[in-house]
Amino acid sequence: MTGPTTPGDGEDNPPVPEGGQTLQGLLSILDLEPIEVNIFRGRSPDGGPQRVFGGQVAGQALVAAGRTVPADRHVHSLHAYFIRPGDPAVPIVYTVDRVRDGRSFTTRRVTAVQHGKAIFALSASFHHVEPGLEHQVPMPDVPPPEELPTMHDRLFEVFGRVPRFATWHPIELRPAGPLSFEVEHDPQLRTTRNLVWLKADGRLPDDPLLHVCLMTYASDMTLLDTVLLAHGRSFSGISMASLDHAMWFHRPFRADDWLLYAQETPVAGGARGLARGLVYTRAGDLVCSVVQEGLIRVVEDAPRG
Repeated sequence: MTGPTTPGDGEDNPPVPEGGQTLQGLLSILDLEPIEVNIFRGRSPDGGPQRVFGGQVAGQALVAAGRTVPADRHVHSLHAYFIRPGDPAVPIVYTVDRVRDGRSFTTRRVTAVQHGKAIFALSASFHHVEPGLEHQVPMPDVPPPEELPTMHDRLFEVFGRVPRFATWHPIELRPAGPLSFEVEHDPQLRTTRNLVWLKADGRLPDDPLLHVCLMTYASDMTLLDTVLLAHGRSFSGISMASLDHAMWFHRPFRADDWLLYAQETPVAGGARGLARGLVYTRAGDLVCSVVQEGLIRVVEDAPRG
């Protein structure tokens, strides 16, 4: 995997703190080091959060699986469990189990290990392209990304600055609805839907595996926020962690073109919340489906609007 050819300009963003990860840096992190047959080593960005971002380990695991599969077979589904928090200070070792190589489908199982223990497990299925029946639900009606402020602009309006957590991901986000920080102070904004345009902040090579791995990374960024939107909470006083994650890839797409991530939450309870999302191209093609359950534990009373 190589780096982007054209960096995002971000010219309409307010100043952001230094130390965030660039797209070039993310692509470097996804470019795993092969250390033995079916064994790869990954790393985390320097100066990042105190635990490994879930989208990172999921994206790296999918890279490991994909590198053991013929190029003419493309991932169509993945199912993953987050077992333990990842330590960003040490490498992550990914071991690939070649479960099956059939005439139409290839199955891989990947385990991510740190400190001698499994922190993440992924199963992925790959399929060669075949014709068949086609249908999809239509894309929601939403303003185009050019008519929406950037996430940095929105956060700057709320906080008077751009918090450092908003700089770690080289994915440009343009929410079409309220942010959890806004809903916390205005209960009338509560919603069970979360519509966000997203894309990689720069141009990418044409490698199809790279684009699905970038989407896997980005899919973990805003999904559980949808549960907070339904309850008028932000991250204050909340402990959150991804528990499991599933994705289905329906059609080819580019992660460096605008994609609409239409998310909703059908239920929360028992300190867990469920969220699901559909990913559309600008042309309205449904290219990916996502479901995630996460830990959402109230650890202290947070300010209410």
